[in-house]
Amino acid sequence: MPDHYYQRPEPPADPLVRIEHADRFFANTGAVIRHGGSRAFYAPGSDSIQMPELQSFRDAESYVAVLGHECVHWAGAPHRLNRDLSRYHKDLTERAREELIADIGACFLCADLDIVPELEPRPDHASYVASWLKLLDGDRRAIFQAAAHAQRAVAYLHDLQPLAKCRQEAA
Repeated sequence: MPDHYYQRPEPPADPLVRIEHADRFFANTGAVIRHGGSRAFYAPGSDSIQMPELQSFRDAESYVAVLGHECVHWAGAPHRLNRDLSRYHKDLTERAREELIADIGACFLCADLDIVPELEPRPDHASYVASWLKLLDGDRRAIFQAAAHAQRAVAYLHDLQPLAKCRQEAA
C-alpha cells in the first residue's frame, strides 16, 4: 500500500487535560470503564462502561458528564440498585425513563464534583427530549420518580468513595 496509509495522525495541538478528582471518583466506584470507539454506553452483559477516548470530547468536563451518565446506568444494575433495565430496548417509555434518570444523575454528579460541562448538541438530544416530554406529559410523577432514582444512584456512587466508608465507620 502507498506510504500515506502508514502515517500516524498528528497529535492534537492542545491535548485535553484530565480532571484528576473526577478520575479518582470514577475509579473508586470499581466500574469497568473501557475506552475506544465513538459511542458511550453501559453494557449490562459485560457489566462495563464503554467510553470514547477523552480526546473525542470538546473538553474534559463534557467527558466527565457523559461518564457520569453512564455510571448512573451502571449503578442501576440488578446486583447494585436493582432498577429494572430489562425493558430498556423493548419499551420506548422505559428507555425514556432510564435516560431521564441517567441525565438527572449526571447533573447531580457534575454539581457534586464542581464541574460545569458545556455539552455540544448531538442529533440524539432532540429525540431524548421528545421522549422525556411524552413521558412527563403522560405521568405527572415521572420527574419526581426519576429524580429520586437519580439521587439514589448518585448516593450509591458516593458511598463507594473511601471517605464515605470512613464516615460510615465513625458513625
